[in-house]
Amino acid sequence: MITTPYVSTFLGNRFYPLEPRIDKVAIEDIAHGLAYQCRFNGQTCEFYSIAQHSLVVAQLVPEHLRFAALMHDAAEAYLGDMVKPLKVLLPQFAQIEEQVGDIIARTFDIDFSEYAPIKRADLIALATEKRDLMPHSAERWAYLDDIAPLPEPIVAMDPATAKLAFLAAYDLAAGTHRRR
Repeated sequence: MITTPYVSTFLGNRFYPLEPRIDKVAIEDIAHGLAYQCRFNGQTCEFYSIAQHSLVVAQLVPEHLRFAALMHDAAEAYLGDMVKPLKVLLPQFAQIEEQVGDIIARTFDIDFSEYAPIKRADLIALATEKRDLMPHSAERWAYLDDIAPLPEPIVAMDPATAKLAFLAAYDLAAGTHRRR
């Protein structure tokens, strides 16, 4: 008997990366996966999760985009956070990431068509993260040349706190999202 390889989620659901498909997309799996993964492949001065990054991005966009901004990296809960240089080397990964993102978008009825403000917020968060969490990364990142970091420094959350904050933000943003 041949079985398709899968990744088991926090709640015991299965993600099949070779197909790709997810038995059941669950917000707790997403929140948990994002909260317990460190950004930048862990090359930061302290633990800083994808969940907290998503919270920062969501706060930087207009209210009608908060739900999409909060969920903009949700595929990483299933795939992990691959650093940009590796994504360039592995174009098939980007295709899989897009497919998983589409599954999540369909599940939560997310429209990413108005993505420019989310991308700008993502870059502002990135500039702030580079300044506050990667003090030894003094090299220029050209795509941040016109991006000013936030004035206030990032205070990193532990994974459990980030997960709870992500779930609370999800509840708030999802309520607004459903009412539109």
